[in-house]
Amino acid sequence: MSPRSALLAVAAAALLLAPAAPASAAGAAAQTVDVSTAAQLKAALAAAAPGQTIRLAAGEYHGSFVARRAGTAEKPVTLTGPRTAVLVNDGPSGSGPACPAPTAGWDSGYGLWLYGAPYWNLTGFTVKDSKKGVVLDSSPHVVIDGLYVHHVEDEGVHFRRSSADGVLRNSVVEYTGRAQPAYGEGVYLGSANSNWDCHGNTGGADRSDRVLVENNRIGPYVAAEGIDVKEGTSGGTIRGNTFDGRGLSGENSADSWVDVKGSGYLIEGNKGTFAPPGTFANGYETHNPATTPSFPNGCGNVWRGNTSDLGGVGAYAIRITSVSACAGRPNVVHASNTVAHATGGLTNVPVTP
Repeated sequence: MSPRSALLAVAAAALLLAPAAPASAAGAAAQTVDVSTAAQLKAALAAAAPGQTIRLAAGEYHGSFVARRAGTAEKPVTLTGPRTAVLVNDGPSGSGPACPAPTAGWDSGYGLWLYGAPYWNLTGFTVKDSKKGVVLDSSPHVVIDGLYVHHVEDEGVHFRRSSADGVLRNSVVEYTGRAQPAYGEGVYLGSANSNWDCHGNTGGADRSDRVLVENNRIGPYVAAEGIDVKEGTSGGTIRGNTFDGRGLSGENSADSWVDVKGSGYLIEGNKGTFAPPGTFANGYETHNPATTPSFPNGCGNVWRGNTSDLGGVGAYAIRITSVSACAGRPNVVHASNTVAHATGGLTNVPVTP
């Protein structure tokens, strides 16, 4: 072999043995899908892959937007955009199943619907003028950060059908219940026991457990509760939120910032105010539907460091509906909670230091 041939052979071998080059800029960009129309957004949601980012341009997106693709813990799917990127669903239309599920020819009317889509991040954008705002079904480990949800007919954000271990933070939810005030919760965790046949675990409770709701502004003009914590859920945290009770409707007992029917929740560092118009009874309430000895709903919850101004209308900052129902797992109200302008006081149960 000539010296030149030998040199070429060595060079070729070196190329074969060299480590693979890092992904090119073009390859990396494939992980980001930019959309600017409703059709592009629908296509991106339908094709979403773990680790991918779908990036919304400013503008309004009208349509039915459903995500059914799963991310992973290591590679969540991200849907992001500025607040001026606005999702609007002009539905509902067509006929759907008795238990809501994406169905051809039926528009749920939801602004954004994650169905069987765990490990998503939803950041920055707006949802408005829809039947419901953001609905999560069978979609655990979803992080919602910095969304603006407003002017929706029913609830603003719903963790449903065992969408556990989720997060809602740094978001604004206001002007809900525009068509049905009794169903206009700002944030809805779980499902009422009357809906467990649809949204429960094979007939059991809807275990949308361990959801963290923190640093949000909820209200004004949230027609039902700011947060409705449904029976059957447990282990969540409600922290650092601001509740503005103006516009509470009083329909279907919607007369408090937070109604806790779940168990084992930590409620701390929140600030609540009430002023007319609206119907207001107490800042925080507990109730005990579907309670059994093995599953005491509305029990074992802890309040600490919350600041409440009841506007001279509400009775208690924290009203525990039944002590006897939670005898084995009492609710605890710490002395670090404060109240102003209450007709009754801080709470109707003994305070824990």
